[in-house]
Amino acid sequence: METNKKKILIFSLDYLPGTISGAESAIEDITNRISPEEVEFHMVTMHYDSNVPKVGKYGNVLCHYVGLFGKPDATLEQRKKFPLQLNKYYFQFTAGIKGWRLHRKYKYDGAWAMMAHGAGVPVTIFNLLTKVPYALSLQEGDPPEYIERKAKPVWPLFKRAFTHATVLQAISEFLADWGKRMGYKGEVLLIRDGANPGNLKADFPKEEAERIKAGLGKKEGDFYMLIAARLVHQKGIDVIIKSLTLLPEHVHFIVLGGGPDEDMLKKLAQDEGVASRVKFLGQIERSEVPKYRNRIVADAFVHPSRSEGLGHSCLSAMAGYLPLVATQVGGMRDFVIDEKRNPGKEMTAWAVDPDSPEQIADAIKDIMENPEKVERVTQNARRLVEEEYDWDVIAKNMKEKVFDVVTGS
Repeated sequence: METNKKKILIFSLDYLPGTISGAESAIEDITNRISPEEVEFHMVTMHYDSNVPKVGKYGNVLCHYVGLFGKPDATLEQRKKFPLQLNKYYFQFTAGIKGWRLHRKYKYDGAWAMMAHGAGVPVTIFNLLTKVPYALSLQEGDPPEYIERKAKPVWPLFKRAFTHATVLQAISEFLADWGKRMGYKGEVLLIRDGANPGNLKADFPKEEAERIKAGLGKKEGDFYMLIAARLVHQKGIDVIIKSLTLLPEHVHFIVLGGGPDEDMLKKLAQDEGVASRVKFLGQIERSEVPKYRNRIVADAFVHPSRSEGLGHSCLSAMAGYLPLVATQVGGMRDFVIDEKRNPGKEMTAWAVDPDSPEQIADAIKDIMENPEKVERVTQNARRLVEEEYDWDVIAKNMKEKVFDVVTGS
């Protein structure tokens, strides 16, 4: 029987199995909501973990891995160090060629590059070799100036990823503006990412959250700030630690995530005299995070990023009715709305400047002292997420406005 199923090849620096971040989670959340009878997804991605076969299927995506070096169960930190870090440079030139070879076998109808920073050059090479049309998604969290500086050695190929895309899609107004500055002549399609489904449609029993609360030793009257993020300078975790010195003793800070700054942050907590009030819980599975990111375990989600493409974890906190204290950098300005800074708009969060422990402390005090305001703001935040950041709606838009256009459906 005739089938109209289309084949799309994805280019992404990273994917399953193992720990994935916002951009890769977006791929998973989108592809899992599109019927394999309509679209057959393949992917070229990096091979870090020597225990993982060179070809494997995860959800609705058949992954083809490329890489020079691998280690068993390679961690995020090992991937950033020699020799595994060389895979990133290898990927830039071999992924497009790998895609071309796969195209000879599978005959792809279109391609999808997840982030210009990692996949722009590979999809350009693939397009030059095959003439297959492609979509480019902008999900970058690093400042565009930093990305452009890193791309200088391959600038013509990198810039071409923008100018020759059939569809350019961005998850925030901030990134859409960058796409225009990079020379894309069409209309940049704004399709935002969604909140973690575990927060938007909580399916874990409350007893699980109560168990975690008890395990953390949270007592009556304690106030817990929470962040779930990579432990890197960009996320401003050092600023939260410093804010503890300006807050009462019953205010504590829970850190979910791992990263290169962990030792530095632990030392900072010691130096500031607040080590007993900071708990580093390490990297946990994405599916487990909503059990922490809720009003039973935590009292506020604090995310003072110095740069951000969107801020996925902040949206998930808003979905979980958790008061949000965050900066308005990059794409976060789309949903971090503060009545003092955005007069006339419904407040969804407490906005602070980057590198301001004083403003974080003031926001936390306001949250502790004004429960009625907290209820109003968190209801506003939840409503915004439901209207604009639901994965079911996002996947439908990606299918109809991105993949169907690229494949000529």
